[in-house]
Amino acid sequence: MNKFEQLGLNEQLLNAIKDMGFETPSEVQEKAIPVLLAQDTDMVALAQTGTGKTAAFGFPLIQKIDISSRKTQGLILSPTRELCLQIANELKNYSKYTKGLNVVAIYGGASITEQAREVKRGAQIIVATPGRMQDMVNREMVDITNINYCILDEADEMLNMGFYEDITAILSHTPSEKNTWLFSATMPREVASIAKEFMRQPVEITVGSKNQGSDTVRHEYYLVNGRDRYEALKRLADANPDIFSVVFCRTKRDTQSVAEKLIEDGYNAAALHGDLSQNQRDLVMKAFRNRQIQMLVATDVAARGIDVDDVTHVINYQLPDEIETYTHRSGRTGRAGKSGISMVILPKSEVRKISTIEKIIKQKFEAKKLPSGIEICEIQLYHLASKIKNTEVNQEIDSYLPAINDVLQGIDREELIKKMVSVEFSRFFNYYKNSRDLNASSTSSREGKEGRPTRESYSPNENGEVRYFINVGERDGYDWRTLKDFLKATMDFGRDDVFKVDVKESFSFFNTDAAHTEAILQMFTDFKMDGRFVNVEVSNAPSSGGGRGSSSGGRRDRFRGDAKRSDKRGSFGDRGKGKSFSKDSGFKSPKKNSKRRY
Repeated sequence: MNKFEQLGLNEQLLNAIKDMGFETPSEVQEKAIPVLLAQDTDMVALAQTGTGKTAAFGFPLIQKIDISSRKTQGLILSPTRELCLQIANELKNYSKYTKGLNVVAIYGGASITEQAREVKRGAQIIVATPGRMQDMVNREMVDITNINYCILDEADEMLNMGFYEDITAILSHTPSEKNTWLFSATMPREVASIAKEFMRQPVEITVGSKNQGSDTVRHEYYLVNGRDRYEALKRLADANPDIFSVVFCRTKRDTQSVAEKLIEDGYNAAALHGDLSQNQRDLVMKAFRNRQIQMLVATDVAARGIDVDDVTHVINYQLPDEIETYTHRSGRTGRAGKSGISMVILPKSEVRKISTIEKIIKQKFEAKKLPSGIEICEIQLYHLASKIKNTEVNQEIDSYLPAINDVLQGIDREELIKKMVSVEFSRFFNYYKNSRDLNASSTSSREGKEGRPTRESYSPNENGEVRYFINVGERDGYDWRTLKDFLKATMDFGRDDVFKVDVKESFSFFNTDAAHTEAILQMFTDFKMDGRFVNVEVSNAPSSGGGRGSSSGGRRDRFRGDAKRSDKRGSFGDRGKGKSFSKDSGFKSPKKNSKRRY
C-alpha cells in the first residue's frame, strides 16, 4: 500500500502521485497533509528547502478547491519568478487527473495583460511573486477578495528580499476568514510578525529544530589567505571531478568575475545574477538543469528558487552578509533525501562566523585542508581510469579499427594505457606539479610573508580598532567618502566596517575593527590599481586629525616619495605582477574632484 494513501488524499491525486513515482511522503508532508485536509485551519510549517514543502501544501490545496467554480480560491506567493513557475508546473502535474482545475502563474518579466487575460478566463489557483501581484491588485486586474486559502512559500526568503510591505498590502485585500498556510525554512522576527498579524491560532509544524540545517548536508570549511580564494575554489573543483555545484558570491560583480575566470580556465561555468536579462537567466538555468554547466556562480537573490535535486556541492566563495542566509545556501544541496556537501572558503578574519553559523543550523563544521597538487593529480588519474573503464563502447567505431590499429602498431598494452591516460592527465600534472600549499595556518600570529607585521606589532586600541596608512589621497581624486567606498568595494565590507577615514594630499588613514586586519594586509599585498601599487600598512597615527603621523615618519615620507615618483615615471607597472584593478576589471580610482558615487 502506497503510504500516501494513508494521508487522506483522493483518488485523482493518488493516481498523479503514482505516475510521478512518489512512494513515501517526506516528514513535512506526513505532518502537514492530514491536518490541512481534516481542518480549516491556519498553519506555520518550518522545514528546510528541499524537503517537499510544495507537495505538503499543494496536495491539500488541490483537493480543497471547488473546480465547479471559476473564481480564484487559492493564492500562493513565492519569492522569485523561477520558484513561481516551478510551483505552478508542479501543481499542474499534481492535478493532471483533476479535470477543470486551472493554475496561472503571475510574475515579472512577462506580459501583464496576457497574465490578466489568463486569470480572467478562470484561475482557481494563482501562483505569484509579490511585486507583480501587488501591481495587478493595484490595477484591479485580479480579484483576491474572496479567496479561501493563502499560502506563503519560502516566507523568510521573501522577507529577506524586501517584500514585507508588498506581502502585507496583498494580505490586506484578502478576507480575514481565509486559511493562511505559511511555509518557511527559518523563523526570523519578520516571519513571526506576519504570522501574528494575519493568522489565527495557527497549527505549528517543525521538521527538525527551528532554523536547523538539513541533516543530509555535511558542512566543511577551508582556511585560506584572502588572496588565494580563487585558487582554492579551483582546487575544490578539481578534487571533485563529478562536481555539480552552486558557488555563492556576495556581489554581482564578484559573481560575474569568478564565472568568467572559471570559463577562461576551462570549467563548465556560468554566472547568475540580477544584471542578467530574464531570457539570459532562463538559458543559464536550463543549461544548469541539463548539466551542461557544472559550476553555477550565483548571488543569493538570483539563486533563490533554484530547485535542482542533484546538486552535489554548495561552495561559499564568500560567506553572506546576513549569516542566516547560509541556511538557504546550504539547502540547495542534500535535497530529496540525497546527501550533499556545503563548503566554505574561509579567510582567517572570518573564522569567528563559523561558530555563529553552527549555533543557527545546530550542526558542526569540519575544518578540512585543501588537497595538495599531487593529491589532486591522483584523484584525477583514478577518476580518468574509472571513466575509461565504465565508458560504453560506441560500435560505430568498428569500421575505423583497422586504420586505428595501423596508427598504434608497435605500441604494447602498457605503453598504450600510459599514452591514453596521459592525454588528459598531463594537463593536471603540469599545472599542479610545482603548486604551493594554499592552506592558511589556524594560528594567526604571523602571515609568513617577510616584512608583514606580526599580530603583536599591530595591537588594537582600547576600542578594538586598528588604524591604517594607505598611499592614496586627494591628489588621486579621493575624498573621505569615495575612499571609504573604494575600501568597502575592494574588501566586500559592510556599511560600517570602515570608519574614521582621514584623507590628506598624497596619503590617507582609516580604521577598522581588529578582526579585519589580516584580511586587509593580505588583500593589499602586491595590489595594483591602474598600473600603480597601492600600499596599506598599520599606522600608529591618532584617529582624529591624524595626517601628520604614522608608524614612522620615514615610512610616511617613503610612500609620499613613491607617489611623486609614480607621476614622473607614468606608472608602477614595471615593479612586478600583482592584483590589478582597472576600468575593465574592477574598481577604478576616481578623477580628481569627481562627484561620482559608488
